[in-house]
Amino acid sequence: MTSSSELIGVIERRSAHNYHPLPVVIREAQGAWVTDVDGRRFLDCLAGYSSLNFGHGNEKIVEAAQRQLARLTLTSRAFYHDQFAEFCSGLGDLTGKDMILPMNTGAEAVETAIKVARKWGYEVKGVEPDQATIIVMEDNFHGRTTTIVSFSTDPDARGGFGPYTPGFKIVKYGSVEAVREAIDANTVAVLVEPIQGEAGVLVPPDGYLTQLRELCTAENILMIADEIQSGLGRTGRTFACEHEGVVPDMYVLGKALGGGVVPVSAVAANEDVLGVIKPGQHGSTFGGNPLACAVGNAVIEILRTGEFQERAARLGEVLHARLRELVGEGVVTVRGRGLWAGVDIDPSLATGRQVSEALMARGVLAKDTHGSTIRLAPPIVISEEDLLWAVEQLADAIASFR
Repeated sequence: MTSSSELIGVIERRSAHNYHPLPVVIREAQGAWVTDVDGRRFLDCLAGYSSLNFGHGNEKIVEAAQRQLARLTLTSRAFYHDQFAEFCSGLGDLTGKDMILPMNTGAEAVETAIKVARKWGYEVKGVEPDQATIIVMEDNFHGRTTTIVSFSTDPDARGGFGPYTPGFKIVKYGSVEAVREAIDANTVAVLVEPIQGEAGVLVPPDGYLTQLRELCTAENILMIADEIQSGLGRTGRTFACEHEGVVPDMYVLGKALGGGVVPVSAVAANEDVLGVIKPGQHGSTFGGNPLACAVGNAVIEILRTGEFQERAARLGEVLHARLRELVGEGVVTVRGRGLWAGVDIDPSLATGRQVSEALMARGVLAKDTHGSTIRLAPPIVISEEDLLWAVEQLADAIASFR
């Protein structure tokens, strides 16, 4: 069998360097644990950036995929298929929305929401043609398409990819007043992450989402919640917006909707919003394909029980309580909600990358972001014992730099 080092050598020679992975080559996985090609086991505390909320190899999801693989995988949207009605109805019920527009990746779903918001602005709100603007937040992460990086404030994501798409106003995250000041007659939507994951699991001030919802309603603009990472159980609720009892005009969903098996994303909204899209104006060959819908249906069924939401809430309390004990012991700050945490490491001790490598040496896989922050987001199936063990490894890793 080829070793990790040999495979990494081939990858580094033959693959574009658009990622900087940790030096591990995973071969198989189950639940919250993965095994590399050298037979070493690691506790996965990233879960594919929340794509694997329900664990590696989830039995219900894998069985649904296997059944569908043997029957029908693709028709394109030129024809109906027997999984589509259940997917749209089920996701509509889960979100409380009338209509679903399925796509594949999270970035595609965000692009879809942008197009829908602009078209709604012209046809419903009455904005002059080509003048629509959307308010977005500093430190946002919604994907890496040309349009999306046009309103990124991350120099790595944005730099060197111009000319940039116009039509966006960037304001401070967590400030309703900043949004209020940016609104004008051409504003059609506010696009917001209820919790900013890539920025370091930043949780906005209490009441922010509530006030933002009230402002959008008063000004007749759409509130678009990007719940691609924060949604589907991760924070202890089905959607992170639920922590403030907020219902956006549009949900943007992805990652965990595909159960870690296939890419599945969607925009969910009521007919008065999504109804502006007509045949030929938007679509995808693979969006809403039979395999994706079958997997999505299994995910929706899992979420209906509330079991994973309750588990994420309970284990999240355990995680955050233990992480807070590390503050002052090489940890500066801990943020997050549910089974999702951003841990700021004292930069005088080590970088986030160095701590991630030290964690890997101790059998835990996590990922750094923005220099000195470690993100922890294990699959919700993780046991309490394994969760506490992971935090102990983090404490030990940090101590090794002191």
